[in-house]
Amino acid sequence: MAGPLSHIRVLDLTRILAGPWAGQNLADLGAAVIKIEKPGEGDDTRRFAPPYLKDPEGRDTSESAYFLGANRGKQSVTVDISKPEGQRIIRELAAQSDVLIENYKVGTLARYGLSYEHLKAENPGLVYCSITGFGQSGPYAQRAGYDFIFQGMGGLMSITGERDGQPGGGPQKMGVAISDILTGLYATVAIVSALAKRAVSGQGDYLDIALLDCQLASLANMNMNYLVAGETPGRMGNAHATIVPYQVFRCKDGHMILAVGNQGQYEKFCRLADCMELVTDPRFATNVERVKNRDVLVPLVEKVLLTRSGKEWSDLLEPEGVPCGPIYNIPQAFDDPQIRHRGMRFEMSHPLNPRVSLVASPMRFVNSPIEYRLPPPMLGQHTERVLADLLGMDAEAISRLAAQRII
Repeated sequence: MAGPLSHIRVLDLTRILAGPWAGQNLADLGAAVIKIEKPGEGDDTRRFAPPYLKDPEGRDTSESAYFLGANRGKQSVTVDISKPEGQRIIRELAAQSDVLIENYKVGTLARYGLSYEHLKAENPGLVYCSITGFGQSGPYAQRAGYDFIFQGMGGLMSITGERDGQPGGGPQKMGVAISDILTGLYATVAIVSALAKRAVSGQGDYLDIALLDCQLASLANMNMNYLVAGETPGRMGNAHATIVPYQVFRCKDGHMILAVGNQGQYEKFCRLADCMELVTDPRFATNVERVKNRDVLVPLVEKVLLTRSGKEWSDLLEPEGVPCGPIYNIPQAFDDPQIRHRGMRFEMSHPLNPRVSLVASPMRFVNSPIEYRLPPPMLGQHTERVLADLLGMDAEAISRLAAQRII
């Protein structure tokens, strides 16, 4: 069955990760996504390598793993938007699109006649989503920035990493470009919401999505801890600020996670681990007391956990509803039976390799299941087809544009 957005066409003028992530989400949901790239260069992430995709003989190809991760389901069309003829092509494609996503510096597309105000005159129903580091307004609007900057400015690095004063303490970024990913997700939600409103009103909208806004908003309860209590949250390492015991612990064969989220789970853990004294002791009787006395309790819990392996604890605790688990590396995660059952790794045929492994979308639909129709595209792979099918250009016109390096 067709995906839930199979009636939608998206013009994706984004690069790197946040914008492409939103475009890939929409493609997974069934939208026809046309990715506009600069002739001869393409998305910056095509050069974020190694590693590269391997061909069937195991040799590096020209396609970076980074690009493959955020551009599934798209058609690549190369257009030089700095030239008037290229701008005309974008205007004509936008007139036939439902959504346009862009992440150019503030004001750039306006200079090319490709702003929302320019394009909505021809297509009032267009949903136009601008993704920038700092937003379209404010004293930093003209600044550029990457994910790392926003992890710092958005407060994430102030609460990530080992506690100050401990070995390895100090600011720490996440192991993935989380500001970009979160922004891509917020942009996806905003776009589908604008499309839902358009279905009623007939009018499109302009969406101003900023990485800094998204990163700060995502701090959730840590934001509220500050706003309510007036205290600055700090780094807690692998511990939880307001729940104990809820962290990484050593066990007999390495490390494990024990995530006791409520009083019932705590009492079950102590019963199963044969340490009921940790319940009857008034210092640990409630979560409030456990948080106050974490420095006393945590070593006592770890002493108990060191008596068994992580699997032994999991086999004992999980059936009784006490959350715990291993700490996998990425190969181990993909090999877990639950992950394999959920199909989070799948294969597609790519022009350079008939069997390319990709990560599946976590979105699941019963009536409109996700379909993976196109692999991440080669640079300009679909230029001629899109210009011919959507804009009615003949071979001579396309050849002329290519000769002028407009496409």
